[in-house]
Amino acid sequence: MATINPYLIFNGNCEEAFLFYQSVFGGEFPYVGKFKDMLAGENTPALSEEDANKIMHITLPIGNGSILMGSDSNSTSGAVVFGGNVSLSINAGSKDEADQLFNGLSSGGNPFMPMTDTFWGAYFGMFVDKFGIHWMVNFDKNEN
Repeated sequence: MATINPYLIFNGNCEEAFLFYQSVFGGEFPYVGKFKDMLAGENTPALSEEDANKIMHITLPIGNGSILMGSDSNSTSGAVVFGGNVSLSINAGSKDEADQLFNGLSSGGNPFMPMTDTFWGAYFGMFVDKFGIHWMVNFDKNEN
């Protein structure tokens, strides 16, 4: 069964925000990745040193099974417009479930990043649904 977690996008102060959230909620960051950690490839844009040191993905477990997730925007993605800086991240239990959720929820919307295998070992995609809600669908292949 899928789980849903909030995903927050920042304009360069994600690390500061998550250190603050950690000071309130406690806990440890199981993963902190910066844009410079991405594998270079055809579809990897060249990043400035400033962008390379921004947070690409961070997670902070909170309570019983909830995970607060976040990242920074960068010069290739553009500045975040607050109000549109929150996505719902669905963690699917299988690749088939990920496809079903992605295809169903993105119907009539804007599937701007189709489901694909990623360098971090997940099957992942992003879209804005027909109601303007931002979604991320993820299946962690390495956990199964």
